[in-house]
Amino acid sequence: MFGLCDCNNFFVSCERVFNPSLESRPVIVLSNNDGCVVSRSNEAKSIGIKMGQPLYQIHDIIKRENVAVYSANYHLYGDMSQRVMTILKNHLEYTEVYSIDEAFMQIGDIPIERLKKFGEELARTIHKGTGIPVSIGISHTKTLAKIASRLCKRYPRLNSACLMYRPEDIEKVLSNYPVKDVWGIGRRHGKMLADCNIKSAWQFRMLSEEWVHNRMSITGVRTWRELQGVPSIEFSHQIADKQTITVSRSFAKELYDIEELRDTVSTFAAAAAEKLRQQRSVARQLQLFIFTNRHREELPQHNECATVHFVTPTDSSLEIVKNAVELLKKVYRKGFGYKKSGITLGEISPSNIYQSELFDTIDRPKHKSLMKVIDKINAAQGPQAIKIASQGSIGEYTNRQYLSPQYTTKWEEIPIIKV
Repeated sequence: MFGLCDCNNFFVSCERVFNPSLESRPVIVLSNNDGCVVSRSNEAKSIGIKMGQPLYQIHDIIKRENVAVYSANYHLYGDMSQRVMTILKNHLEYTEVYSIDEAFMQIGDIPIERLKKFGEELARTIHKGTGIPVSIGISHTKTLAKIASRLCKRYPRLNSACLMYRPEDIEKVLSNYPVKDVWGIGRRHGKMLADCNIKSAWQFRMLSEEWVHNRMSITGVRTWRELQGVPSIEFSHQIADKQTITVSRSFAKELYDIEELRDTVSTFAAAAAEKLRQQRSVARQLQLFIFTNRHREELPQHNECATVHFVTPTDSSLEIVKNAVELLKKVYRKGFGYKKSGITLGEISPSNIYQSELFDTIDRPKHKSLMKVIDKINAAQGPQAIKIASQGSIGEYTNRQYLSPQYTTKWEEIPIIKV
């Protein structure tokens, strides 16, 4: 049997852990630059706030309904996610972290009659250990488990765990479950199925395998088989290494000065290099891109990217930042207001299998030792405790007006309890 643990309204739940006064109050969390809604409490949903809705459209609702508004605090959310995943790994032999707020579970030799109670106890343990409420779905496949977890959110009487294994229960649920919401269907295939008058997951399940394969290829067949109760989506016991790493950000206002852009590009490049080292990889390709604001048609537009290939694949922040800044000098044009910049590392491979060049001019063992020390200090003291001189503070160029403290990752912002 497979399970899915899904954190309920995760970003909002993280804020509520450290501010209990937010319970029963409408709460929303915003995207970068406080642009649009990316997480909503159930109370916020009930008053009509939609996912992805721009902040400027809901100022009246926020004021009228006393909605609590927060900027995305990704350091806090990432740390809370790790705490949830650690509890899961302590209780199960095999887990697969799917996203910051979801993890699949491969459930071993637990009798069917005990699985419901197992899910309820696991949900209670996570909530007690982290303060985060979760929904746990259990079924024959990953796709069915994901559907079961959604039922927990819809029906509180399920007590945070839904076991869906009897054929008659599966038929009943799938008959009322929109096929467009099935994990793996996607927007394009959802529209195609709607055009064919296939609206429910059960209708999709009753199609022939040949019909599905002809119109949706092997990916659609895997989803179809999963709905049949046949495990067809591989369970990964380890998080797969990323084949590309991108770090980018939109800015609160247009940046005209190359020095300001250099601050952002250097910071993004260093962050990408750190992610590279975390998965013990090196990159051979570096791409830089800078964009003006396409929504301001009255302003001159300039969107450009540039790429460099390293002779020897690298994970050194020094080398990656230096080359990113050189690329910026090539593509920057004076007089344009840039709204976004970013770095992408590609042609990634494991750091233990690449071959060094004979006439390499960089002392790579020295770089490796230095990066190891920097990563260790930053892990203990907080992000950018030690950084390259050209790195700036992204906070200067982004709008995070409603940011909460980093309660668990910054010493000076740890909560203080007065007794």
